[in-house]
Amino acid sequence: GHTYNINADTMAGAIASALGASRLFLLTDVAGVLSKSGELLTDLDPAAIAELQNDGTISAMIPKIQTCVDAVESGVDAAVILDGRTSHAMLIEMFTVKGAGTLIHK
Repeated sequence: GHTYNINADTMAGAIASALGASRLFLLTDVAGVLSKSGELLTDLDPAAIAELQNDGTISAMIPKIQTCVDAVESGVDAAVILDGRTSHAMLIEMFTVKGAGTLIHK
């Protein structure tokens, strides 16, 4: 008889952690984590994310980014924030060196 608001990204991160997944993909409607000048940040770790949050660079997508940090700190090898509006974003991420979004890893 209770109503709960469960964030799908948070749930996906928890499941990825529980399964020991090697990669967590989160799709959104932006290119990924952006610098203050609007450039895509392609490679971050939890310490860099904390710095970007402290200096105000990261002020949006906090639950999504925190889910990625929590996942990698709980054993997931890496998490990626991808632009779901980009055709074949997951394939580009998986099969190219550069990838297609923001990779978050330890």
